[in-house]
Amino acid sequence: MRLEDGRQRAVIEGVYPEIDCGQFPIKRTTGEKVVVEADIFTDGHDALSALLLYRREDAPEWCETPMTFLVNDRWRAEFTVGEIGRYCYTVMAWVDHFKTWAGDLAKRIQAGQDVTVELEIGARMVDEASQRASGADAAALKTVAETLHHGGDTAIAAALSPELSDLMFRYADRSCATTYGKELAVVVDRERARFSAWYELFPRSTAKDAGRHGTFRDAEERLPYVAAMGFDVLYLPPIHPIGVTKRKGRNNTLVAGPGDPGSPWAIGNKAGGHKAVNPELGTLEDFRRFVQRANEYGLEVALDIAFQTSPDHPYVEKHPEWFRWRPDNTVQYAENPPKKYEDIYPFNFESEKWRELWEELKSVFTFWIEQGVKIFRVDNPHTKPFAFWEWCISEIKQQYPEVIFLSEAFTRPKVMYRLAKLGFTQSYTYFTWRNTKWELQEYLTELTQTQVREFFRPNFWPNTPDILPEALQIGGRPAFMSRLVLAATLAANYGIYGPAFELCVNEPTMRGKEEYLYSEKYEIKHWDVDRPDSLSRFIGQVNQIRRENPALQSNLRLRFHGVDNDYLICYSKTTEDLSNVILVVVNLDPHYTQSGWVNLALDQLGVDHEHPFQIHDLLTGERYLWNGSRNYVELNPHAIPAHIFRVRRHLRTEQDFEYYM
Repeated sequence: MRLEDGRQRAVIEGVYPEIDCGQFPIKRTTGEKVVVEADIFTDGHDALSALLLYRREDAPEWCETPMTFLVNDRWRAEFTVGEIGRYCYTVMAWVDHFKTWAGDLAKRIQAGQDVTVELEIGARMVDEASQRASGADAAALKTVAETLHHGGDTAIAAALSPELSDLMFRYADRSCATTYGKELAVVVDRERARFSAWYELFPRSTAKDAGRHGTFRDAEERLPYVAAMGFDVLYLPPIHPIGVTKRKGRNNTLVAGPGDPGSPWAIGNKAGGHKAVNPELGTLEDFRRFVQRANEYGLEVALDIAFQTSPDHPYVEKHPEWFRWRPDNTVQYAENPPKKYEDIYPFNFESEKWRELWEELKSVFTFWIEQGVKIFRVDNPHTKPFAFWEWCISEIKQQYPEVIFLSEAFTRPKVMYRLAKLGFTQSYTYFTWRNTKWELQEYLTELTQTQVREFFRPNFWPNTPDILPEALQIGGRPAFMSRLVLAATLAANYGIYGPAFELCVNEPTMRGKEEYLYSEKYEIKHWDVDRPDSLSRFIGQVNQIRRENPALQSNLRLRFHGVDNDYLICYSKTTEDLSNVILVVVNLDPHYTQSGWVNLALDQLGVDHEHPFQIHDLLTGERYLWNGSRNYVELNPHAIPAHIFRVRRHLRTEQDFEYYM
């Protein structure tokens, strides 16, 4: 162990949050707090003082805030991040001789001892502090030093005054202070990184006429529909030219029929590659217009970035070194045996020309940023090197700190978490396959009550074009409604693939498969979005509830409450000051009415155990008066399979009682 100064007696360890020994930053959005704790102690019985130091990464000076002692050598302080970008923080501590002296002085006085010498010692410490101060503070300290030097009751009062304590802390001798050995980092994103509602659609399926390939101009006409449902991110699958060689046909058949449009994820043909627009959708200028029109409706366009090519992509001819060639002089296509993806070529990231490949792929992002796109959903990032993502995202965020990256990696937990640590702003999750109460509670506890919450922002999707989960296949309309409520209220970020979701499309290719029959990935659809049985109004209602209730705009204060029925799940979300309290109960059984008694942790809701409280069901408009922690609920899945209650904690007047009875 090496110290700059052997007199540095304070020990700092157990700093939280710290991800992987400080290797990776934590995440916050503008206006959020960073609460920092640390174990701080020293030898002997001397008192300690500690500071939390923080600054923007490019700021030359540290800001300081005092740390507060908690218990068992644990200390805490917090700061608020105000701007997007990167911040740094660390901890400083020192043996505080004045604080030690003041504590001992109080004990000596209480014991009736003579404190003349002690006051003289204090006078010298205060005088030394005056040399470190300036202006009015220096003058005030000199005056106190003189007072202590003369002794007496006046000196004792001055020595133990809060004013002197504050001044001595401000001008403490830090020459022997210990500073934690690492500067830890915070990546601060804009608010949409924390709170967003995504809607995915295929522009080619937006034409009014059945069978016609939709364009960006057609997709513009769908914007009011999406905006009316309350979404704020409109996510488009790849919009690039689609390969012809080995093009997939309807239902993922290996041979395309006449007119089959192919999969948008088979990127590239003679019309261009990742920086081009499929001519059947329109021109680049049409896309820029679409982005602008979406913004006018309060929608940000998110673009799918899939780093792979079709056999016809210009990269294959111009940069053969970026691909893995087989002995028969063909390129190794993507495989997941027994599946073969002959329409897709993966990049060879172990190429001798890997630096050129990295730079080119980064330029794909910057190209679309220049077209007005600031949100990207990245396809299968776990199949590309971690080092590439760490470099690429860091490079882009330095120039465009407002950009948001969503990781679409349905893979092993440690891999998903690593991608989040490396820089992905949001992440797909296992929510799609978490159906029982136990599964949901265990998974959400991991995401919101452990260190994972410091770097991993979950984005919950009940369905995707790739995934039609079994719960939706067998549960029908009630399952779609309950899964929507769960996704939208358990997570501050969620999304759906529509219009398949609101129209409750749930026919799989075959039993036991989680793939859509007649998948939109391989054909153009004609959606009747005005169908009377559509869930679009219900979705709009849920999104409005999210916008109007700040408690649902964060994952930090999610808490589960007991219910004596495993088919019912109950949880709450609150703002920090408890000014907004939301309580949700969902029927997880899509077939039968379920009832039970919820057992609420009233303290977490800020509710008085001794008085009744009001709950307002924001889905139905009904109001109820509850009393105590145990209350009865009953949910018919064929009506509305969930309650989203706004809790009003206090009844103020007799009229309140009458209104809610």
